[in-house]
Formats: sequence, structure tokens, C-alpha cells
Amino acid sequence: MAAVYSPLREQPRARPHERGHWQRRPVVAGLRILGGAARGRRLQGESLPGLRPTSARVREALFDVLGARVTGCTFLDLYAGTGAVGLEALSRGAARAVFVESSRRAVRALAANLKVLSETGAGDILEMDAGQALYRLEERGERFGVVFLDPPWDLDDGGLVLQQAARAVAPSGVLVVEHRTGRPPSVAPDSGLTPGRAYRHGDASLSLFLAGASSR
Repeated sequence: MAAVYSPLREQPRARPHERGHWQRRPVVAGLRILGGAARGRRLQGESLPGLRPTSARVREALFDVLGARVTGCTFLDLYAGTGAVGLEALSRGAARAVFVESSRRAVRALAANLKVLSETGAGDILEMDAGQALYRLEERGERFGVVFLDPPWDLDDGGLVLQQAARAVAPSGVLVVEHRTGRPPSVAPDSGLTPGRAYRHGDASLSLFLAGASSR
């Protein structure tokens, strides 16, 4: 299977020291797995440029919301960056995770992280654009119990990718979108998904869309 890399989410940003020197801002939780079998395991890629961090708080909230859905599920992590979200899913019992990322540097870090956590479950990397990856997965008939989508907030074709992602959700599955607070996403009425709850965490929010009769 091909591999995919996207803009990394977990990058800490540097800030100028008061004496004019640049210091790296401390990484919340050191970019580690937060729960499950690999809890506490350090992940690579936290200093890669061009990433918008998915904070440890938001990741923890995501898996609190998903709860038992994760165990035994297939998990699709779009715009995966270093893979922190999908790897968290594997640590917490997901049977398989597919990571989609378009950045070569991010994919290298993701592949290293996946190798270290290989005992937690099966993982595949698609190194390509999210839309291209979704098209390929749809051709193969692959659908996922959990689809997580965290596109760059200024992405021009984000709406189109969201509609593609909606088609990747398995019956009784869930689509979760991380987005800028105050700019909620929407899916087409004929997508088969029903809007669920939204959870606000500062500048970032999580919105759920449920397939079939699922509710949360």
C-alpha cells in the first residue's frame, strides 16, 4: 500500500527569548501516547516545521468521546502528520489504522513512530494527497469505523475532502472533524451521516457526524 504525508499537526512553535535568543516552547506531554498499551511512549516529529499542533488536551478529549468505539475498529487518520491521533487509536485497541499524509518529512517521522508501536496493531501509510487517498480507498471498497479529519484550517478544498471522507465511514461508524472554533463543518444531506455533538476546546473544536442509527 502506498504512503501519504500531510502538514504535521504536532509541531511546537518557537518564541523569542526576552534576551533575543530563540527557545522552543515546551511540548505538552512531550508528544507522547496518552493512553492504552503504549501509554507514555514518546513520538518523533515534534520539532518538524509547518505543523499545527493537535494538543494533548484535544487528543484526550477525542478518545474520551469515542470511548468503546475504538476497540477493534478500523481507524482512518487524514492529514495525519506524525500520526499521533491514529497511533493513539492503535494504543487504545484499534485493530488497524490507515494514515494519510502528503509531507515526506512527516511521513518519515510517522513511519518511525509506527515501527516503534508495531505491537499495538496494524498500520498503513498512504503518502499522498487526502483527496487522492480517499478516492483510492473508495475504489478498494474500504470503509472505517472511525474517520478522523484534521485539515489545515485554511485549506481551499476542505469541503470537498469532507464529503469524500463522509463516504469512507462504515455503517454505524463516526466521522470526527477537528476545526477552528466558530467555523463548524457540514456534510451533504445525502451523505448518510447525522450531525452529532460538537466539543469546544479553546481555538479548536471537535464535531461528530454519525452513520446509521448511531448516537452519542
